[in-house]
Amino acid sequence: MADGSTTLVVAGWLRVDAAHRDAYVDACRHAVELARRAPGCVAFAVAADSVDPGLVVVHEQWTDESSLMAFRALPDDGGTALPDVQDAHVRRYHVSGEGPA
Repeated sequence: MADGSTTLVVAGWLRVDAAHRDAYVDACRHAVELARRAPGCVAFAVAADSVDPGLVVVHEQWTDESSLMAFRALPDDGGTALPDVQDAHVRRYHVSGEGPA
């Protein structure tokens, strides 16, 4: 991002019934694979939290807003039905700088 561009990060969590969490993550696999092949996708993950059995962690990184919106505009392929999400906190962040963690 030394060129002054902005990266988008979408991050947060979803609360699902603990008995269905692994099924939820598995059902997201196709969407993750599609996203990772999409232009502008740097990273995309939907994963089970290592401590909370009812929590799913979401992380996406996109080179720009238009790439994110183009991916989200793709038609739903009617894949596997997802278990109900009970609660969620997922936000979009505009990142203008980065450095070592």
